[in-house]
Amino acid sequence: MLLLQALTASAVVFLVSWFLRVSYETLSFYWICPRRIKKIMEEQGVCGPKPRPLTGNLLDMASLTAASTSGDMPSIDHHVVSRLLPHYVLWSKKYGKRFIFWNGFEPRMCLTDTDMIKELLAKYSSLSGKSWLQQQGSKSFIGGGLLMANGDDWHRQRHLVAPAFMGDKLKSYAAQMVECTENMIQSLQNGVASGKSEVEIGGVMALLTADIISRIEFGSSYEKGKRIFQLLTILQRRCAQASRHLCLPGSRFFPSKYNKDIKTLKVEVERLLMEIIQSRMGCVEMGRSDSYGNDLLGILLNEMMEKKKTKKEEGSSLNLQLIMDECKTFFFAGHETTALLLTWTVMLLASNPYWQDKVREEVVQVISDSYFPFADHLPKLSLLNMVINESMRLYPPATVLPRMAFEDIKLGDLLIPKGLSIWIPVLAIHHSEELWGKDANEFNPQRFASKSFMPGRFIPFGAGPRNCIGQTFAMMEAKIILAMLISRFRFSLSDNYRHAPVIILTVKPKYGVQVCLEPLN
Repeated sequence: MLLLQALTASAVVFLVSWFLRVSYETLSFYWICPRRIKKIMEEQGVCGPKPRPLTGNLLDMASLTAASTSGDMPSIDHHVVSRLLPHYVLWSKKYGKRFIFWNGFEPRMCLTDTDMIKELLAKYSSLSGKSWLQQQGSKSFIGGGLLMANGDDWHRQRHLVAPAFMGDKLKSYAAQMVECTENMIQSLQNGVASGKSEVEIGGVMALLTADIISRIEFGSSYEKGKRIFQLLTILQRRCAQASRHLCLPGSRFFPSKYNKDIKTLKVEVERLLMEIIQSRMGCVEMGRSDSYGNDLLGILLNEMMEKKKTKKEEGSSLNLQLIMDECKTFFFAGHETTALLLTWTVMLLASNPYWQDKVREEVVQVISDSYFPFADHLPKLSLLNMVINESMRLYPPATVLPRMAFEDIKLGDLLIPKGLSIWIPVLAIHHSEELWGKDANEFNPQRFASKSFMPGRFIPFGAGPRNCIGQTFAMMEAKIILAMLISRFRFSLSDNYRHAPVIILTVKPKYGVQVCLEPLN
């Protein structure tokens, strides 16, 4: 009896202490730390719009963006910052170049100072990373992949993935890119021959980049990879909806229709991925193969198993989950963003025939007698490289670059307290007249003729140790596709094209990009 009473008393003490600890941590996370950050920043002269209870400035941002993007732009105009980031324009005029705004309970500082950006991304890469809110928002979509990892996890995953984007391995992807692009061009030529000269190029590029990344990620299993990517595209749209709303602890477990749909899609994606993985592992275990393949998935599995042998690491299920998360991450990074880069570049070339002709002349001269571009041709396509850079400047794949400080750090003249998220508005920086001149909102690839320009003002792939690991892959893919397309077709914008950029995680054309194709001899 005494033993039972003692055990009961111990259990009560444990539960009370656990409840108090959780309560304090919750109070600290949602109230004490944010208020401390607010006070520290206000003392340094950094303030911003007054937050509402619970939602912060989310409703203000949503209403401003809804109003600015409700209609189309009257012409093809690249003054898109006020349309896509109206809250930034409003608050930067009122509070200055750096200000605090609130995403629910999370304080965020907007930063446009290029010297401070360079210092943050280069010097403090290990002391900053993705916030809890960002990780929760993408948990069902790309999980704990490289894009969302922090600290030691990020270092391990970067090392795991790096071999797939280096040297000869990277060059070996060129043949698959050419083959997929040739199939796409043949399809376009057949369409034009049958009388269909107008195409929505965004959809064409989305299918093409999905085909390429499917083959490079999954090799012979690329057809199943395409199905995975179709589901991930739907999942991405659903998760993007959540990013516009307040995220509370445990909210993703609430039995709503939205959460059920997200869970169903996630389970189906991971079931298909696991089928491919188990098939590879089964072939090796039965001796049918001595490796897991030469595609991206094979490289990840080979690296994972090598590390297990040398370090005797445990937790294979966790590692397999990580492999699946990396596959999902590279779908988003290697498919979505590249397709949009190609779409916007075609739109810009279609509306600027002078540059289209100049690039075509260069491509024909460089490729010469070769029917297809090879990897060795690409560094010689300097005009095409300038056009791609200008496209990424005007319509960057990511409109913001977020980092959270994990420790108190000194950044320029500011003390950045632990827990403060820093949001770098890439789109606004790329369109800044102060940084780029009076023609900042005009299409002018010539500005990239000089390779030396101010660090921190052109950051489509980020910068520093945490820059995009696939940027060389993306540039190689974009050059091959555009070189092949521009050498086979002359293209112009259709009268049906409506210029209406919107943000759905990335900058997208609301109604697609309709172009008219004219085959070249």
